[in-house]
Amino acid sequence: MSHDRAHGLLRPGDRVLAAVSGGPDSVCLAHHLTRLAGRRRLRVTLAHLHHGLRGPDADKDEAFVRKLAEDLGTPLIVRRLPVRDLARKERRSLEDAGRRLRYRALGEIARSDDCNKVATGHHLDDQAETLLLHLLRGTKAKGLAGIPPLRPLDPGADSPVLIRPLLPLGRKDVESYLRCFGLRSRTDRSNQSLDYTRNWIRLKVLPLLASRNPRIRENLAAIAEDLRRMS
Repeated sequence: MSHDRAHGLLRPGDRVLAAVSGGPDSVCLAHHLTRLAGRRRLRVTLAHLHHGLRGPDADKDEAFVRKLAEDLGTPLIVRRLPVRDLARKERRSLEDAGRRLRYRALGEIARSDDCNKVATGHHLDDQAETLLLHLLRGTKAKGLAGIPPLRPLDPGADSPVLIRPLLPLGRKDVESYLRCFGLRSRTDRSNQSLDYTRNWIRLKVLPLLASRNPRIRENLAAIAEDLRRMS
């Protein structure tokens, strides 16, 4: 990908930990990195983080990712996260507690598995949603820079680098990739709940904006890119 080359996301010899939930974007990411591994001399490990929030559905996600890792011939590490406990203890939303625990766990797993890169499946639609979310909640210009293609995962001196190889791709591109390679994925039913502001933006706001400007997602992502270059 030109995005990969432009930002130097992946280099020969990289040891990459890929976060895989079982959703379409993460399945695309896992398959893409596994295909690249031989040509780019990458070592790829998958990580599945079980949040313990969705009962049997979450257990089925884990089983799905285990089968995916087996089919791809890629090692898998599974970690269970006490999201409800952290949310209750620190009076955070489940979304915020889950995000904090996810990145903390990915850093711990990456260090224990000697990975220098951590990859997530964020894509162009996520970028557009993030900009609108920041605008809605109130933000400075830095917040409009959105999701960076790479950054240190945490403040530690030995921090792995967090990379987003799929960032230029839209959700429809990801779905086309899965169809092309005959890949299945899991659907998280909580993504349809309008109780979460990001879901409301994804399901209501962006489609409304796109009805006036079909390239609204690309335009928002371009704004984020411009602001990152200026900062």
